[in-house]
Amino acid sequence: MFGLIMALTFICSLGVATAGNIKIQTMLIGALGCNLAWGIVDGGLYLLARINERGGKILTLRAVRLAPDPESARRVIADALPPELAAILPPEQLELMRQNLRQLPEPPPGPGLTKRDWTGALNLCLLSFLSTFPVVIPFLFLSDARLALRVSYAVAIVMLFCCGYVFGIHSGLRPWAAGLSMVAFGSALVGVAVALGG
Repeated sequence: MFGLIMALTFICSLGVATAGNIKIQTMLIGALGCNLAWGIVDGGLYLLARINERGGKILTLRAVRLAPDPESARRVIADALPPELAAILPPEQLELMRQNLRQLPEPPPGPGLTKRDWTGALNLCLLSFLSTFPVVIPFLFLSDARLALRVSYAVAIVMLFCCGYVFGIHSGLRPWAAGLSMVAFGSALVGVAVALGG
């Protein structure tokens, strides 16, 4: 979704800036370069999020182990749980968790990155980059740049709808309504980005 919106923002901005006198090579290089750059940013932020998440778990485990008394340790555990779950857990369950956490091996000194983290970052980068291709394909096959721009917009709208449809299925929403809402939402985001200088 992010890669698609970035590509669409770039194409719309270039279409507005050039008043329709679009150079196809400029469009292709710009859109692909823009999404590659943002794909790298996405991958880097994903790695930071993994370090933050893993570091938080290490800090929680240390806080449980260093708590001055069992009640303080149970409060640390309850605070680390989702509020809905913590509210229904009896003190005996929290105590059992505390005892089990104390038996775990000593955590590493700091959060590190695993091979899976690096693979996830690479996949995010590629997904952002590859989402550009359906939007720029019209510029490869149509010699009329203005027509290619209109076809590119249509492809982007279909892709936004598909993203929304799948989002609706996975979120328990009505897929068609979610698809149409995503088209409106994505178009609004692109409009704001273009209006603010893209």
